[in-house]
Amino acid sequence: MRRQLLSVAATAAGICSLLALKPHLPAAQPMSAAPTGPGSTGAGSGGLVSGTYTGDSVDTRYGPVQVRVTVSGGRLTGAVAVRTPSENERDREIAGYAVPMLTSETLTAQSARIDTVSGATYTSEGYIRSLQSALDQAHG
Repeated sequence: MRRQLLSVAATAAGICSLLALKPHLPAAQPMSAAPTGPGSTGAGSGGLVSGTYTGDSVDTRYGPVQVRVTVSGGRLTGAVAVRTPSENERDREIAGYAVPMLTSETLTAQSARIDTVSGATYTSEGYIRSLQSALDQAHG
């Protein structure tokens, strides 16, 4: 009986561990942010006005994060982290792997509705907040 209970407990623990895993997939693009077609007026269906916009600098536990975006034809065409935590080698290492993933997800999602990068939570949250600030400016 004891062996069966241990087996059931181990199986339950294994299932809980598996259910806790979250696949790292890009955020889905909202239906309202469809690409603009020919003859658009410069503001896409998402309401973005062409130009370059720099988000607020967001202070995180490990240093400031700031994002600059480029909008063309109503679409988010570029995102660059102009400031990332860099006080020490570990901060630079984390930003070095997290920022490219965040940028890729940003361009795929066409919004700030992106996942944080595991192991870079503070940098991710700062990136997302600064990105949202830049996108708010781009909405004119």
